[in-house]
Amino acid sequence: MDILCCFNSVYSQVVGGRSSSNSGKGRSHQSPVKYGFSLVKGKANHPMEDFHVAKFLQFQGHELGLFAIYDGHLGDSVPAYLQKHLFPNIIKDDDFLRDPRTSISRAYERTDQAILTHSPDLGRGGSTAVTAILINGQKLWVANVGDSRAVLSKRGQAIQMSIDHEPNTERGSIEDRGGFVSNMPGDVARVNGQLAVSRAFGDKNLKSHLRCDPDIRDADIDSDTDLIILASDGLWKVMSNQEAVDIARKIKDPHRAAKQLVAEALNNDSKDDISCIVVRFKG
Repeated sequence: MDILCCFNSVYSQVVGGRSSSNSGKGRSHQSPVKYGFSLVKGKANHPMEDFHVAKFLQFQGHELGLFAIYDGHLGDSVPAYLQKHLFPNIIKDDDFLRDPRTSISRAYERTDQAILTHSPDLGRGGSTAVTAILINGQKLWVANVGDSRAVLSKRGQAIQMSIDHEPNTERGSIEDRGGFVSNMPGDVARVNGQLAVSRAFGDKNLKSHLRCDPDIRDADIDSDTDLIILASDGLWKVMSNQEAVDIARKIKDPHRAAKQLVAEALNNDSKDDISCIVVRFKG
């Protein structure tokens, strides 16, 4: 209990939130790793629905880098809940340091259940999630549900670390659960004609047809590993993985790199909320 209280106290200082324009930066105290983030509200007539986490903290003698993008829909309550609770739920799992994969998977599903049972209103909206946990600057764990994406750069080559959970690619799972996928002319594929992702937190009215289990990948951070980009689909709709890596690698300051990626997405006529975190592993 003392460990959890200590963790919650530290975690409450996590940089994150929403605004019409939000950016910042930070660094590890034990390694050369630096990060920067930039978030810009899209052109839709509703409040910003993207939330993020970007922070280093100490936990049981280990340094953890916590990075996440949560892209909400039908309101901002679910991404706001994830920002506050998902990482604590992962890290307070008893097996986290011994078996991160199991702890991440378990915490994603427990957090979704908490959202669905928390209150009548909270679970109506929904959110994607892409999370990255860097342990001691050496081991990276990436997980996601939905279409927010993480892309690693090794020697300048883009490697997608997440899976875009789209209705057409998971049609079988949706139909097995009694749902259907619509493909209307001029629109993206949607679950039951509504949701453009096949996995999400929340979405109580569609939950019987959706999954919330994450895809999880890990990577060793070696001398060939340059950086990782986490971003919402407001970036990825208008930019390829390799284009994003090429832009980010040219700019040594990850804060400036994140801002440049957002600027490029706006130049490419992205109309959605855009959120981007760049974590650079080497100086």
